[in-house]
Amino acid sequence: MLAAMIPFETTLTVRDRCLCLHAQRAARVLARRFDEALRPYGLTNEQFSLLMALNRPVAASISQIASVLGADRTTLTAALKPLMRDGLATIHADTRDRRARRAALTRAGHERLAAALPVWLAMHEALEATLDAPDPAQTRHGLTLLASWPGMTWPGMTASSHNQERTS
Repeated sequence: MLAAMIPFETTLTVRDRCLCLHAQRAARVLARRFDEALRPYGLTNEQFSLLMALNRPVAASISQIASVLGADRTTLTAALKPLMRDGLATIHADTRDRRARRAALTRAGHERLAAALPVWLAMHEALEATLDAPDPAQTRHGLTLLASWPGMTWPGMTASSHNQERTS
């Protein structure tokens, strides 16, 4: 038995209304542009964000950094490897809990981040100038609301996938 065909008009409606699709497309375009701008500093946008998340007075736990970046610990650990290889970041055992690990910037990491920051700031200024929103803060607020929804149960989401999403 063949499945019922979905009308092409439905495809167009999903294309035009799907927030996830629009967010993915925007994220890919933004990531490419920031990657290009940060390339002279030997960084990708993801690496810049990770270095910035490590830029704190006290080394943070892997779980804390993962939470800031909206990533799981395994993905974060993999993303840290090239930064560690390049001498920009370090991971060490927590002094109070030897099972936990903490990540920090090295001196070279601080220097690279400081060198790349003016380009990142200029890119953001240009980006905010091109947004058609009355206030770029509203756009950030909307994105923050979307990113804070992991605790929400979605239609069709099973309890196990809900719990998996909350812990990743």
